[in-house]
Amino acid sequence: MGEAWVDTGFVFTQPDGPRLHPQHVSDQFLWLAYLAGLPPTRLHDLRHGAASLMLAAGVDMKVVQETLGHTSSAFTADTYTSVYPQVATAAAEKTAALPFGKEDQAETGRVVSLRN
Repeated sequence: MGEAWVDTGFVFTQPDGPRLHPQHVSDQFLWLAYLAGLPPTRLHDLRHGAASLMLAAGVDMKVVQETLGHTSSAFTADTYTSVYPQVATAAAEKTAALPFGKEDQAETGRVVSLRN
């Protein structure tokens, strides 16, 4: 921090203090993904993945909504989530267990086999 430093209050800045341009950050992320041998992925795509992983882990939708900073959990669910096959299987297993009185064996977000 020298005389040229401009205190903008941002955490991630250019060397002299002003904020980083969002496109520059996105470009750097794409470059790092390329160097790591990963497929082209937008930085924003990480939000979709994080939301989906949180839900697959059984995190409540309200917590996911607040983590992403959305005003509506419906928007979060509609826009930022997808159903992983394992979660769909777990939901089917849990639903199938109900008529047999085995609902206590099926936990949300966990694959439970009804086969003994």
